[in-house]
Amino acid sequence: MPAFADANSSVSEPEVREEVRRFYDSVGWRRVGPGLFQNARYEDLRPVSQEYIQRCHRRVLRHLNRTGKYLLDAGSGPIQYPEYLEYSAGYTHRLCLDLSALALREARERIGSHGMFVVGDVAHLPLRSGVVDGAVSLHTFHHLPAGEQRRAFGEMTRVLAPGAQAVVVYGWGRSAPIETWTGLPTRWASSLLLAYARWRGRGGKAVRAAEAVERSDPRGTHTFKHGYQWLKDNTRDLPELDILVWRTVGTNFLRAFVHGGLLGRAWLRLLYWLEEQAPRWFGRFGQYPLIVLRKPPAENEPRRKG
Repeated sequence: MPAFADANSSVSEPEVREEVRRFYDSVGWRRVGPGLFQNARYEDLRPVSQEYIQRCHRRVLRHLNRTGKYLLDAGSGPIQYPEYLEYSAGYTHRLCLDLSALALREARERIGSHGMFVVGDVAHLPLRSGVVDGAVSLHTFHHLPAGEQRRAFGEMTRVLAPGAQAVVVYGWGRSAPIETWTGLPTRWASSLLLAYARWRGRGGKAVRAAEAVERSDPRGTHTFKHGYQWLKDNTRDLPELDILVWRTVGTNFLRAFVHGGLLGRAWLRLLYWLEEQAPRWFGRFGQYPLIVLRKPPAENEPRRKG
């Protein structure tokens, strides 16, 4: 999901939900090509980054029960990446919940009768407690009003069956230490690359796309990203929560510094290896944490294994 401008605190929570719904129904999940949505502009889809991004997507699988009846996909969108389909491969049903009816129609095209589709809000899940055997929520919580994000973590835990786990992929936004360290160099490098491509008269579609991004409204829709300390302070009552790395660097960094002619794939393989060695350090200091929520097993029931 895109990193839009911070929320306007004067906007009410119902207004925020309606703004997000309108954006994704009319813009974010609008198709711009076969299997490609307008929202893909916020991801790095170049071949040089593909392996790294796919491996990050698959990190989610490690923390889910591999089989079960229901996998909840809270804020499912259209399930736009092939790796996302793998999360529910061992489940009877994938329960897709989203504010956007358009997103759910697109998701239905991909998973058909495997899916169940509900228009709803991740902070107010219309589900009984303890009914899902696994849950994911990818780049969704930051679209909630700031005051409802803590509730959403509690809701995801509430609906889990005993012994089940949920994965929330979040973003620290401007509070991420790596944003402090690399933000200015990334902006300089992006400007220099675009200027060079224009000067050489090269780049074609890439240059035109970059120019279109420059001209577009950067605000998009509502977002609010809390920092690491807020999460630690506000989830102390959740019984088992772990903060690991999903991905260290964002799309702008990848586009600015990772290129095939500069051994980009090798550099990203090294980064991925480092993330694997210290997942909690990179989850704390990188851009995108993977937050694992666990529901303890019922008394005298063994812990389920993924």
